[in-house]
Amino acid sequence: MSLWLDMLGVEIRFVETKSFGRIRIAEAGCGNPETILFMHGINGHLEAYAKNLVSLGRNFHVLAFDFVGHGLSDKPVIEYSPLVFSEQLGELMDALGLEAAHLSGESLGGWVSAFFAVKYPERVKRLMLNTAAGIPVVSEKGKADLANLIALNQRNVQAMPTRDSVRARLEWLMHENNRALVNDELISLRLGFYLMPETQRVAPIINGIINRHDEFLVPFEQLQTAPLFLWTADNPIHDLDAARAAARRVPDSQIYVMEGDSAHWPQYEAPDEFDRVATEFFTTGKVSGCAPL
Repeated sequence: MSLWLDMLGVEIRFVETKSFGRIRIAEAGCGNPETILFMHGINGHLEAYAKNLVSLGRNFHVLAFDFVGHGLSDKPVIEYSPLVFSEQLGELMDALGLEAAHLSGESLGGWVSAFFAVKYPERVKRLMLNTAAGIPVVSEKGKADLANLIALNQRNVQAMPTRDSVRARLEWLMHENNRALVNDELISLRLGFYLMPETQRVAPIINGIINRHDEFLVPFEQLQTAPLFLWTADNPIHDLDAARAAARRVPDSQIYVMEGDSAHWPQYEAPDEFDRVATEFFTTGKVSGCAPL
């Protein structure tokens, strides 16, 4: 199915923020009382949640957005970091009139969400960390996976991005049984973003965040909101051992391991299961079938 059919009924618009310019958002479920903000990974874009917004919009007010420097949001030449993105999140909430909201972030998005929850606990209701970055790598495999991600990203930064380099980056996100999801439409969309002159200017700065990963580890002991770690057995970076070690640092944390085939993009690879878990968590704060810490 086309991304645009997946998002039929979702409103795409731009919101002006105080310090970060125009931010592209996708919104559904306007009028529902509880708001969830969804955040994509590094070099990503809001279409990472194309398969979730309509479904979850039946019960929640849901928004996904492009981080500054990504997708079709403005791309100033600034010193990008997870802390900068967390300030963007706060300014976007201000622009939308949201005093507080539920947060769900994948990869970089989870990293940013956790930092935001540490600094602004009064603005965070419930927190889902979806295959999140910003946690210590605890295994040799995790270190090798991090090196592999750096190499894949450099192919799209140090040289002009191509369909092959973008395909390799997208396939890295997916479980081997889900490679068919890396279709021409998704490749063309991401390649189009990468080839924008504005993206070319800021991409080296943004990708430098990965090399500095351990400079921005989340201080989990300072979290006042117990998160749900939504993980996969085949996450290509930050394996289950890393997630469990992080979760044990926050009282009352939960870990849910996806049952359906998924790697780093569970919301896209197994959307029905993801939406069911998200609905349960953001409604009740608990999820059935969680794994032991």
